[in-house]
Amino acid sequence: MNFKEMLLQAKVGREPAVIALLEMYKPLLVKYAIINGRFDEDLYQELCITLLKCIQLFRM
Repeated sequence: MNFKEMLLQAKVGREPAVIALLEMYKPLLVKYAIINGRFDEDLYQELCITLLKCIQLFRM
């Protein structure tokens, strides 16, 4: 499945597509959840929530 199809499926709530997108962006989310050399779990969760909201808001 290509990115566009995955995004469309995630927008309608298909769990496998949502999980695939979260896994795809996980390295970036982890990178931005490291503050002063320490991984901040709360920040990581907030970043994941923000990504999920962005998926819903993205227009195609």
